[in-house]
Amino acid sequence: MEIIILKAVVALALSVCATLGATRQLQMLQQNSYFASRYFGWLKENKPFAFGRIFSLILGAVLCFALAAGYTVLAFVSAALSLFAAYLFATGSIKKNRRSIKPLVVTARVKRMYAAGAIISLAVAAAAFFCHSWVSSLLFGLLFILCFLPFTLAFIILAITSPIEKAIAKKYINEAKKILASRSFMTTVGITGSYGKTGTKFILSSLLGESLNVTATPGSFNTPMGVVRTVREHLRPETEVFLCEMGAKKRGDIKEICDIAKPQIGVVTSVGPQHLDTFGSIEAVADTKFELCDAAKEVFLNYDNEIIRARGAAYNTTSYGTTPDCDVYADNITYGSFGAKFEVVCDGERIPLETRLLGRHSVLNITAGVAVAKRLGLKNRAITYAVSRLKPTEHRLELKPFINGSLMIDDAYNANPEGCLEAVNVLSSFEGMKKVIITPGLVELGEREYECNYNLGLAAAQKCDIIILVGQKRAIPMSDAIKTTAFSEKNLFIVSSFAEAMERLREIADNNTVTLIENDLPDNYLK
Repeated sequence: MEIIILKAVVALALSVCATLGATRQLQMLQQNSYFASRYFGWLKENKPFAFGRIFSLILGAVLCFALAAGYTVLAFVSAALSLFAAYLFATGSIKKNRRSIKPLVVTARVKRMYAAGAIISLAVAAAAFFCHSWVSSLLFGLLFILCFLPFTLAFIILAITSPIEKAIAKKYINEAKKILASRSFMTTVGITGSYGKTGTKFILSSLLGESLNVTATPGSFNTPMGVVRTVREHLRPETEVFLCEMGAKKRGDIKEICDIAKPQIGVVTSVGPQHLDTFGSIEAVADTKFELCDAAKEVFLNYDNEIIRARGAAYNTTSYGTTPDCDVYADNITYGSFGAKFEVVCDGERIPLETRLLGRHSVLNITAGVAVAKRLGLKNRAITYAVSRLKPTEHRLELKPFINGSLMIDDAYNANPEGCLEAVNVLSSFEGMKKVIITPGLVELGEREYECNYNLGLAAAQKCDIIILVGQKRAIPMSDAIKTTAFSEKNLFIVSSFAEAMERLREIADNNTVTLIENDLPDNYLK
């Protein structure tokens, strides 16, 4: 009788621990866009077969043997130890998620994944309880594997739920298409680029909002389902302009969004070495970004980008940039910690502008916004007023008060090579202040990752007083570059986490310090 009760308690407890213990794995699946291959890459870097897990599995094997053989004392002792280990792993998974830079977002999809995990583990637990002898022991062994090697449960969950998610996505996509098809009066503007798309979207939303009713995809809702969700939940009957940010990590991603949104106007802000681990080459990146140009009737292209300039003639293009050979261009630009002053030349007119936004790329994004706003009928006075009131996009060169009365330039969401170098230039404009950079470097750049991080390290060494690099392995390219310069090694710190970087900064910062937080990577990249 004792063995039967023990089996019931162990089966139920393990199923609960297995489900809750999958939290960290679901978090990493989410951060890797639910791609099994990318999640597997994270697993390889994070020791899925650590000693503690192997030891716990051995405990589980002892318990399975004791239950099958009827060794009551051994069964109770090994059960107590095994359940304690399962509890520690489950609570540890939850704590790691809570302490993360980017915790698991409990979306409807995540809830369905949790439900699938619970059903799977409870089904195995029930079978283990009701079966007899060695069959029961084998099923208990499987339950221990799901509990102590939670990536196995994560892969099963992903395999089971993927067809369901595809069916749900198809239903929502069709609903979004019907909504958009009913808005014949509405202009849809697609915005894409390796970088600059989010900033350009928010700038254009502010400009057009002076005269028109605008709906924009919120935050970084730039995936097909992000766009679909925006259409279904945020698009209003009175919306006149829909600003649709379009992100991509592989060929066909932009086309997929265009097939849903049907943009009349397209804006391509940049083509650069982003997501090269999935694209493979800059040419593939360019082909994908220009899927928007293939779909839109009219496009606005950044001719400061040579790759875009080389392709622009094939389309109905309005070019923008910072050189006079563009259709719309910024001129007489002055920068500083205050922001920028410049003129935008459009249709022979000069529009004087001032902005609190920092950096050259902000001027370029504003120029793109002005070009599209003029096309949609906005007056110069409205443009000038809107530009003067622009606020930084959250975590994009956002100036904030910080530790010990210091200042922070929050550029945590910037993950592109050119933007990072521009951010260092912005930091250098704070003359007379102690300049600190905290960064883990750049990711998803394929073969160019070392080179781009090396260049970031060189720029930091030339323009910063103190450098704090996050991640022992991630720091190597930047550290290699810094060591080739005259930068003092006593002012170079390599730490394991952002929390440790903040502790170091508290010892350094005062009211004459400005700190650049450059690319605050989520946990699946920090190593």
